[in-house]
Amino acid sequence: MRESVVRDKSFAFALRVVKVNQFLQNQKREYVMSKQLLRSGTAIGALVREADQAESKRDFVHKMAIALKEANESEYWIELLNRSGYIDDQSSTSLLADLVELLKLLTSIIKTSKTSG
Repeated sequence: MRESVVRDKSFAFALRVVKVNQFLQNQKREYVMSKQLLRSGTAIGALVREADQAESKRDFVHKMAIALKEANESEYWIELLNRSGYIDDQSSTSLLADLVELLKLLTSIIKTSKTSG
């Protein structure tokens, strides 16, 4: 398997999300928003992996675009969890910093893929 920054970063983000989900469910007894974040936060990496096996450039761009949507949704859940007091500012800021990197990477990949042959 070739090296991929977006694959590595999306997997690392998914691991963080799994740990946040465990904390929210075990310590805070919060189940609904944490599950939403778990779903969207882990979907990013899964879609990036799917894109590696895309049937065409169009299919690749489509899968990356869905990964971008999931990243945007994850941002929403992190902000909501923070503002509702379930995760502290430090955790939120750290997660959002990782997510901003993913958003930039995914956006760049999509733009480049659409403009290249």
